Amino acid sequence: SEQPKPPFTFTLLDTPVINAFALPGGYVYVSRGLMALANDEAELAGVVAHEIGHVTARHSAQRMSRGILASLGAAVLGAVVGEPLLNDAARLAAGAYIQGFSRDQEFEADQLGVRYLTRAGFDPLAMSSFLGAMGAEHQLALKIAGKEGQDPVQSLFSSHPRTGARVEKAAASARSAAANSLARDADIYLNQIDGMIYGDSPHQGYVRGREFAHAELKFRFTAPPGFRLHNSEAAVFGEHSGGAMMRFDGRKLDNPKMSTERYLTRVWGDGFNFSGVETIDINGMEAATGAGRISGRDGRRDVRLVAIRYSRDQVYRFLFLTPPDQSAGFNGDYRRTTFSFRRLSAAAALKPLRLRVIRVRSGDTAESLSRSMAVEDFALERFRVLNGLRAGEPLTPGRRVKIVSE
Repeated sequence: SEQPKPPFTFTLLDTPVINAFALPGGYVYVSRGLMALANDEAELAGVVAHEIGHVTARHSAQRMSRGILASLGAAVLGAVVGEPLLNDAARLAAGAYIQGFSRDQEFEADQLGVRYLTRAGFDPLAMSSFLGAMGAEHQLALKIAGKEGQDPVQSLFSSHPRTGARVEKAAASARSAAANSLARDADIYLNQIDGMIYGDSPHQGYVRGREFAHAELKFRFTAPPGFRLHNSEAAVFGEHSGGAMMRFDGRKLDNPKMSTERYLTRVWGDGFNFSGVETIDINGMEAATGAGRISGRDGRRDVRLVAIRYSRDQVYRFLFLTPPDQSAGFNGDYRRTTFSFRRLSAAAALKPLRLRVIRVRSGDTAESLSRSMAVEDFALERFRVLNGLRAGEPLTPGRRVKIVSE
């Protein structure tokens, strides 16, 4: 780049979220999820070059002056309740995200990235091919969430508003000017990611359909039917197409002598108007639960809180949020989810999913290989996105492809 000093620092983030960003001072971050999506070294290099472009053009510094993080939580409820509960409810289906760059800034970073890729001997067209991969993943994520036609809250594709035609034009121009052969290095890259963890890591727990299990913290539970779980470092979120939501997390008790019921009503739900509170036993663990109703900009919501005493100073918590006209239909499911929470033995712990790189054999198709994928749904679509395949594109014997296995 034009600014090789101070030195750049590159960090791989252990998260399945597909993301990359840069901060002032030459700090560039790339996620494990993004590496799983890339199909050769040039595509990964293109992402890094693009982020370096943001640094050298001082886009990151300009953005930081406006404030890097923007909270999305208030849009979920905006309910006027006790502060501890308000914070939980407002974060129920949201978090914080790094604000996107403008289209002009993205285009400038693309131009700089193409320049850096070419200087390093990589094919700059890798930037446009990876942009296509991001677009395909973006559409699949919407389809899986049942939100086709909508824009997700968190997406590298939506927060990096780049036009494919502009990337291809800049890349083609750089490629025509290059005198040497430009590398993609697919085999080198695939060798490096073969066996890499795919999806949630052991430190974050695993989502398997409606089940969540955490081998290190030693517990598991099953979400209600129709809920799709989303794991994050801070909490596990669940959402139903009908508008119901749930959140699961844990907290350390400042006062281990405090009863679970008192923690529910005086700490977590302080200021919340409970309509009823009871102490229950969940698989040998003391627990307390209470319900009530909150009102916000999006209308009323019925709330069910459950606090489970896992150990002397550790509490795990469920928060269920439901439109009032649907509560009767969900109450039984919420109860079954609550009582599905149990301790997990080491022998029963789940293992992480991993990427495996295999060679296509004669007779293999995307359909046949996708059936071997250790995924709950959309196996064919996931296989195509992982390997940059268009619908109906045939596989050539000898080609190396990625699959997901246990």
